[in-house]
Amino acid sequence: MSTKQTPQEQDKNFIFGKRNYKFMFIGLAVIALGFILMAGGGSDDPNKFNDTVYNFRRIRLAPTIVLIGFGIQVFAILTKPNKK
Repeated sequence: MSTKQTPQEQDKNFIFGKRNYKFMFIGLAVIALGFILMAGGGSDDPNKFNDTVYNFRRIRLAPTIVLIGFGIQVFAILTKPNKK
């Protein structure tokens, strides 16, 4: 007897459903947005200090957005997939 499965049977064995993957991609995009907001603020001259490193966007907003993205990822993993 062969243990090979047809493509239709393999499709039923996915761990996550379509809804889970949507939330995973949304979470990944939110995390990427947070890291993009964190970028920059450096000085062109290494002998000069630039205070824009410590502005609200880089210190408070961007890390909060990254943490929200990780929360979305946890939700996506723990949500039961929709089985039809």
